[in-house]
Amino acid sequence: MITLPGSAALLVIDWQKAIDHPSWGRRNNPEAERNIASLLERWRAGRMPLYHIRHDSTEPLSTYRPGQPGNGFKDETRPLPGEIVIAKTTNSAFIGTSLEQQLRARNQSVLVITGVITNNSVEATARMAGNLGFETYVVSDATFTFAKADWDGRPRTAEEVHAMSLANLHGEYATVVTTVEVLDTVRGIRQNRSDPGDGQ
Repeated sequence: MITLPGSAALLVIDWQKAIDHPSWGRRNNPEAERNIASLLERWRAGRMPLYHIRHDSTEPLSTYRPGQPGNGFKDETRPLPGEIVIAKTTNSAFIGTSLEQQLRARNQSVLVITGVITNNSVEATARMAGNLGFETYVVSDATFTFAKADWDGRPRTAEEVHAMSLANLHGEYATVVTTVEVLDTVRGIRQNRSDPGDGQ
């Protein structure tokens, strides 16, 4: 059983239309969309801190590149007016952004991380969060990744890549949890925060 404070910040990383492009290949965790939507609903109901992380790729051929449909947020995670959106251009949400400064200014020291890709931006952000001293949780079934060949060229399934990425994080940089565990611990949290967020 985990315990989260009402100040726990939910990070939704790179949950954009780009991730649905067929060029990515086969993914795992088909229920991730539903789980993230449930977490967003609970965070909004409790007026808890919420940060949408948007990847603005600088790679010309990237599906995340600004100016094309893939850069837009997916419907189930589209930010509401007033919710904080932080744009990044690298895999870590802390590099070249105001995320750390905003969290520290609001005394938000506990992070709950969701989004994509598990072994890319999710893992990079969680590793850095742990190194910066944040109490970090990664939601295993509110993240997903894709099949990938390993260093020796051996094909690995999306489930294998996902599991190894979470293993890299758990107990070292973060605690890996499930959506149900998170929902159970924040159930009933209600806040009357005067500063729900101020956009960019």
